[in-house]
Amino acid sequence: MSTDQVMEAIRANADEFIQLRRDIHHNPELSFKEHRTSDLVAERLQGWGYQVERGLGGTGLVGQLKRGSGKRTLGLRADMDALPIKEATGLDYASRNEGVMHACGHDGHTAMLLCAAKALAETGKFSGTLNLIFQPAEEFGTDDSGAVRMMRDGLFDKYPCDAIFGMHNMPGWPQGHLVFREGAMMASSDKVFITLKGHGGHGAMPHHAADPVVAAASVVMALQTVVSRNVDPQQTAVVTVGVLQAGRANNVIPDSAHLELSVRSLDPKVRALLQQRITEIVHAQAQSFAVTAEIDYRRGYAVLINTKTETDFARQVGVELVGAEKVTLQGDALTGSEDFAYMLEKRPGCYLLIGNGAGDSHGACMVHNPGYDFHDDNVAIGAAYWKLLAERYLV
Repeated sequence: MSTDQVMEAIRANADEFIQLRRDIHHNPELSFKEHRTSDLVAERLQGWGYQVERGLGGTGLVGQLKRGSGKRTLGLRADMDALPIKEATGLDYASRNEGVMHACGHDGHTAMLLCAAKALAETGKFSGTLNLIFQPAEEFGTDDSGAVRMMRDGLFDKYPCDAIFGMHNMPGWPQGHLVFREGAMMASSDKVFITLKGHGGHGAMPHHAADPVVAAASVVMALQTVVSRNVDPQQTAVVTVGVLQAGRANNVIPDSAHLELSVRSLDPKVRALLQQRITEIVHAQAQSFAVTAEIDYRRGYAVLINTKTETDFARQVGVELVGAEKVTLQGDALTGSEDFAYMLEKRPGCYLLIGNGAGDSHGACMVHNPGYDFHDDNVAIGAAYWKLLAERYLV
């Protein structure tokens, strides 16, 4: 089937999955609570002839379809969870679950893969094993996320994959534009919780206290030197202090101060360096102000690294589908994070982006924003991409 025929056939059925996407958007579910969404996905996959296993990673599931005598195995992954955000779009299909919203487009990712699943079941020309991975809790933010739990439950033991692929919408790029990148594409994401403990006292007699507020201020400033003076200027690193809490009255020196950091990098060695220097600086600053420091350094998602062979293949499929003018072969790395990185540590593959809208167009609102909405026109393009990739890979 030609690319024009693939796109035409997908577009003919796209409305069904646009409505499905809006239904999921209307009924968002947080990480590891995607029960309704999982039911919806499983019911449709089973109806199209897929062998479905549920309960991987809690609410995750895999739909498998075997065809022909081919030995190759392929994994395609979509995430299903929403975010704890109060929606402000005013759309007819806006969230009806107060304080929960599909603000990252996982409703669209699920709809794209389901649309492709139906097309592959009905008209797919391939020989091999297709594993469709519907993952919970991508937004969980720790190394116990949905991807990790699915693998812990035997994802790749039960469903071997020679290669795996994932796709995410990206506001800021024109709708339907495909973006690829070989190598490190998304950053690791670590969280640091710091408590500085001093000795409180009267604000008018600071010499009788050990002030954790002044120590916290010094820590914040000293941390600015980690990236500027310890990390190679040609490397990417971010150290952000997002929380500084201390005291409740202007004439009282509190006993403690609390800081929270977000730490990101695109290289495992830089990641280790950041942890070392942050830890050293916090303890040294605390000591210089006669307070103590407790550090809870929590490693989050790993660096997402796309492998060369699979990225080259994914690029070829993109150019074949939408044309070279709508494909960026080597886009910039992102400092956002994604737990698909853990799957890519176990299997070769590629994670790509599909533009959700740029400028003032619909879909240009950034993800994790109360005004965000997935661009419905991407349902057909994303599904067509998955169908073509599966048919080109499973030969």
